[in-house]
Amino acid sequence: MEKPGVTLSAAVQEHLRHLCLREFPCGTGSWNKSRFLPRTWRTWRELVPREEEAVNPGEETVEALLDLVRSPHSPWALLEGSSAEDRFLRELAIQNPLVLKDTFFYSYFRSLRVVDKQVSLVDKGLLKFLKLEELVLSANQIKEIDAVNLPPTLKVLELYGNKLSSMGCLCTRPPPCLQHLGLGQNKLLGPLESLYVTADHWPNLVSLDLSFNDLTDLQGMIAGLSTLPHLRLLVLQGNPLALVPYYRGFTIDSLSQLCVLDDITVSPSEKHQFRGLSHSGDLLAREAQFVVTIGNVKGVLDTSILDPEPGPQGPFITYNYYVTYDFVEDEEGEASDYGGVLAKIVKPSPSTEQLVEDIPEELFEEAEDSVESGLSTLSGELEGSVASGGSGSLPRVTDSAEELAKLRPRIDPRLCPSPGTVLFSTVRKPWTDVIPCNYEMQHTLRDLVPLKAFLLAGTTVTIVEEKILSWPLVPPPVDTVLPAKKGKGEKDKKDKKDKDKKGKEGKDKAAKGEKETALKEQKASKKKELPKELRQDPPILRVLGSGLVALEPLLVGEPLVSTVCNFGVIRTAETDRLTFLRDGKNKNKKAKKAPKAGKSKTKVPVSLEKEKSAVAAYDGDYQPQPLTVEVQIQLNQHLSAEEALRDISL
Repeated sequence: MEKPGVTLSAAVQEHLRHLCLREFPCGTGSWNKSRFLPRTWRTWRELVPREEEAVNPGEETVEALLDLVRSPHSPWALLEGSSAEDRFLRELAIQNPLVLKDTFFYSYFRSLRVVDKQVSLVDKGLLKFLKLEELVLSANQIKEIDAVNLPPTLKVLELYGNKLSSMGCLCTRPPPCLQHLGLGQNKLLGPLESLYVTADHWPNLVSLDLSFNDLTDLQGMIAGLSTLPHLRLLVLQGNPLALVPYYRGFTIDSLSQLCVLDDITVSPSEKHQFRGLSHSGDLLAREAQFVVTIGNVKGVLDTSILDPEPGPQGPFITYNYYVTYDFVEDEEGEASDYGGVLAKIVKPSPSTEQLVEDIPEELFEEAEDSVESGLSTLSGELEGSVASGGSGSLPRVTDSAEELAKLRPRIDPRLCPSPGTVLFSTVRKPWTDVIPCNYEMQHTLRDLVPLKAFLLAGTTVTIVEEKILSWPLVPPPVDTVLPAKKGKGEKDKKDKKDKDKKGKEGKDKAAKGEKETALKEQKASKKKELPKELRQDPPILRVLGSGLVALEPLLVGEPLVSTVCNFGVIRTAETDRLTFLRDGKNKNKKAKKAPKAGKSKTKVPVSLEKEKSAVAAYDGDYQPQPLTVEVQIQLNQHLSAEEALRDISL
């Protein structure tokens, strides 16, 4: 819950109270009373200290009191990070406490720092500080400032980390001598902000920091800044407008007097490279371009070694692996622009209860109808579709919806994109020790404000295992084949009897038998081909690893985020041993078959000793490889005016 705000004057008074300027060891009291007694006329003999008065056990010397506030081990020492003004006031309150009056404070302070004190209102009390030149009000709750309450002597004004939504409130009567204005980490938004950064409001401004706001109109902002004759330092990074590829070049060429941009010195070579780009500002596209690259996946467990050998009736199991990541969806329909790329856009159902193994909706409608009609069992079609999911009997009418929902297991949320994003997927690849994704995707985005929010949140990268069970098409029942054979045998017996009786009819029957034999062989060949024709179950998806990739460096000027996502170890020494043994057997089979297929008769033996040593390597100190994936996200930035103008021509 947000704390109630306070005025700036109240925060200053509270700060002075915490300094304890009128309490021990500061101020006046029994510890230094004799030094501040009222002065009365006395003879010179009375001013000579007596021996018993030279050492007063109830008082402390000035040096001893100063040690109490200076020593870091003292309970009266200032907190770490206190300002030089605070230290000076504490020592002054010991040496000359009678000076510390309100008039002194208002004339003494030239710099005032009130940071993270929940200040929400800058009141008129600030005008009492007659010589104030620096005002720092960072990390407060200020939404608006009445510029009339700002001292005209101000040269530095910092309002970082507040809630200002517009600079307009500062421009009603801005301090005329202001040289530095810091408004970073606020909520400045909209094209009108460029009207408030002109020489009409800030004629002496040398340094301006507008970083990490929501400014999007680069061309308009630069047009306003170009009127500031003394501007030398500018910070705009963290704004959506800084994500366009020509941002730095266009800014440097437009503001010829600029010395530092985003804390990086503007070099003469940069000015030369981007010369003339400012004249084409209206032609430059206001969009950001990213290239996402996904490299090798390592450390994947070969799950197939744990599956039993398939029988003649199946199931035949295949595994594929792919990587997904989410990226912000452009407001203007970004997804429609990806038709011709290698990337696959995954668009799951909006429902969070979508089946990973999706069951056709019409089957559930049939199931609901059967409940209403009082049936107690599902149709055979539904049972075949659900297979391993749930009971074959239908629930009662009262709780049918709940029971049907149970038939739809919840999808892993890591397989769904976060709101406002699109889920992209690499091409599915079979298992190998190193799975090369070879994925590259360019994203072009025009809606820059949501893009900034997405970069601050980061993208989620997920490695997915896809398991597909395949079954042979159901062959004809055995009972229908056997009677056919039996009937054919009876016909053969009958044909033999007929051959004894009629010779001509026997010849005809023999020809017919040969024809039936050919048909029988044809049917047998079809039966052998049946297992090749398989029906596939819906894929079963399993998340092997998922993690967040931070993209905030792209906002602060870094052109590239390159990382290897490490999801920990999912393989074991035992599974790696089984994988090695299986691969060894496959090599032996290939080695035996190789001489027959090729012209060369040279055998390729597999050394048994090498196999044993390799198996032994998995014992002892063996450490399986962790599950990793290489991810790289690059923000496109133009390095010259020619490169930027080339994009215009394209």
